[in-house]
Amino acid sequence: MGTPDSADLAHSLPQAMVRLRARLRAESAPENRSWSWPQVSTLNRLVTEGPQSVSALATAEHVRPQSMAETVAGLKEQGFVSGRKDPADGRRVLYSATDTGRELVSRIPEERESWLEGAISTSLSATERRTIAAAVAIMERLAEQ
Repeated sequence: MGTPDSADLAHSLPQAMVRLRARLRAESAPENRSWSWPQVSTLNRLVTEGPQSVSALATAEHVRPQSMAETVAGLKEQGFVSGRKDPADGRRVLYSATDTGRELVSRIPEERESWLEGAISTSLSATERRTIAAAVAIMERLAEQ
C-alpha cells in the first residue's frame, strides 16, 4: 500500500472526525435529555470559565446575543444556571452553572469515554488499537501546527 495523498487525507479525516463526534454525542445523550448541544457547550464554558454575561457568552460561542439569550433562558429553566446582578455593573446579569449544571457537564465525558472504551475493546484488534494510539499522537501533533 502506497503513501496516502495529502489532499485525500485532508478531505477524509475531518469527515471521519465529524462522524465519530456525532456518535460520541449520541452515546452520551440520555434518551430523556431536555437540553441541546449548544446549551451544553454554553454550560461547559460557564463551568470552566466562571460567571459571564449573555453578550460575553454570545461572543465566545460565535452566536448572536438573541440566540444566546434563548440558550441561557433554556438552561435557567432547567435549573442548570442561575443569574445574579454584576457587582461592577448592576444593569448586567452574570450567569453561573448550578450544581446540577456542573454534574451534567461532568457526566457527559464519562459516558462518552465509557462507550468508546467498550467499542474499542470489542471492535478493534490489538494492532488496530496500536494504530489508534499512534493516530492520537499524530493528531495532537497536527493540532500544534
